[in-house]
Amino acid sequence: MVRAWDAAELVRRHEELLFRRAYPKDEGEAQAADAELVMLGQVVAERRLAGEDLTELEEAEVCGIAGSGMTAVFSYGVARHLAGTHGRAVSIAWDAYESQEPLGRLLPDLLPLSDEDAQVEAHVPYADWVHAAAGRRPELDWLLGAIARRYSSPREQAVRYDALQLPLHWEFGQSTATRTLMRLPCRQFFAHDGALLTRREVSLDEIPDLPLLPVKRVSRECGRTVLALARDTSAARYRELHGFTWGDASHVYSIDAGRGLRFFLSGVGPKWRLPLRAYHALSLWKNGVPLGYFEGLSLFERMEAGFNLYYTFRAGETAYLYAKILQAMRQLLGVTCFAVDPYQLGHENDEGLKSGAWWFYRKLGFRPASAEMAAMAVKEERRLASQPGARTPASTLKKLVQAPMVYEFPGTGGGAWDGFRLRNIGMRTAQRGGLALPPALAAAKSAAEESRYLETMRQDAEFRKRVLKLGRF
Repeated sequence: MVRAWDAAELVRRHEELLFRRAYPKDEGEAQAADAELVMLGQVVAERRLAGEDLTELEEAEVCGIAGSGMTAVFSYGVARHLAGTHGRAVSIAWDAYESQEPLGRLLPDLLPLSDEDAQVEAHVPYADWVHAAAGRRPELDWLLGAIARRYSSPREQAVRYDALQLPLHWEFGQSTATRTLMRLPCRQFFAHDGALLTRREVSLDEIPDLPLLPVKRVSRECGRTVLALARDTSAARYRELHGFTWGDASHVYSIDAGRGLRFFLSGVGPKWRLPLRAYHALSLWKNGVPLGYFEGLSLFERMEAGFNLYYTFRAGETAYLYAKILQAMRQLLGVTCFAVDPYQLGHENDEGLKSGAWWFYRKLGFRPASAEMAAMAVKEERRLASQPGARTPASTLKKLVQAPMVYEFPGTGGGAWDGFRLRNIGMRTAQRGGLALPPALAAAKSAAEESRYLETMRQDAEFRKRVLKLGRF
């Protein structure tokens, strides 16, 4: 039957199987889902090899199926990873490179004689220059190597490569980097032989009273493997995350969140850190299947929370998953206040609006960080309570998502961070070169782990007061 399905039917079955693999009734169902997914990937490859047009499988919502491929512009760090890990399966997509002028500006630095063409010719064959220089090597390998040799600073290397906006094609084949086959080894499955947990069974307020989550720092080798898997699973979905691209393999922590959930927490090394906020990322796994990722940007006790759950798994135990993420962040980093940016909620983000992100956070206990939006939210909740079956109009939702939302654990915060925007600090201090860190904080910023920076920061009440004042509307 699979061999006769059209692209939409293949996608539908693929997503059903992936969900069953992450949320199986028993180990047998998980193994059966894996076996059918392997077969599905092989069928896709056979049909493409036979000349069938399956470009629908490259759409952002479904990309990453074994046997298919994708074309995208990736950053320097991810391009290096893909080229180094997947070799000739990743190549420069010259046919998708519409404007090669950025390459023309870079090539004279890498191949001085190419300036003979660049300075006087109207239509320079930049691709031919790269092909000639690469010889038998993959062109992407040559280009990345030439940039690394020409520029000593990793940041300058990244700037030079990123300016190219170079499209790459990744031919997946039956790679374990695909959504179809990506798995993290797990010793035992968590069987969902009963109903899935609902939001009503989850309370963020109870987190401070819960037992600590089991946490273990993994070896550097394991850290490298985990970060490589996270880069792959993100790239195969047209995504990148700073914490995966430049993650510090020496400081990766495995967190057992229960019910088959495992998180891996990582920071970034000193040279890739942000000037003011501490940065941490989580890759999220369920029974060995990647579910999504979380990005935390922290100041003092406040964390800006970026959560992305892949489409396939949004009918799962999302509220439980999110509660465990917040529990892990509180336990490991000491944060007690979580802020969600308007974009995450749906502001200028159709996906966020359609997914009902605002209501997801609201029903978990988040509140709008704006008195006007808070009053509007209460009014809308009363209207919905009086009209069973009613839905929030799009016009109302578009207004509600304009303000950040905040959650504070009971007995903490008191709304101190309401009306705070980090960008305000940068703009208000731009003319005097930015905001200087106190000496103790500057030293802690370059420590092995940024958790120390956060601990030191929370001890400086005067600097906190200054940051709050500069960051408020």
